[in-house]
Amino acid sequence: MYARALFDLIHRHGDALLALLVGLEDGADELFASPNTCAAVEGHLLDIARTLAHLPPVVMLRLPQVDWSAWSAVLIALERQQTARREIVWYVASAALPATLVLLDELHRREPDWFQIHY
Repeated sequence: MYARALFDLIHRHGDALLALLVGLEDGADELFASPNTCAAVEGHLLDIARTLAHLPPVVMLRLPQVDWSAWSAVLIALERQQTARREIVWYVASAALPATLVLLDELHRREPDWFQIHY
């Protein structure tokens, strides 16, 4: 149940973040030129990074392809409000996030019992 709740949270924020990026024609430049969009993207990234950091170790071990170092770096950069975070934010939002969502979906298909809700 715990993994399912985390999975749902990651997907909810991930889908919202990807929806924000869809309209950006100029990529990173356009994102960082818009304070409101950038703040929304960073907020979703922070929630996702925090959630990923709390995945059960067994789930993390089953996802060696996830760029865990990038997720850790963006978590640190956003929690500490580092001024030089543009590169890691853009990489995680545009590359690591879509890949992570795909990998989580594949794990969900391979290991459905981990994601069952038990009452």
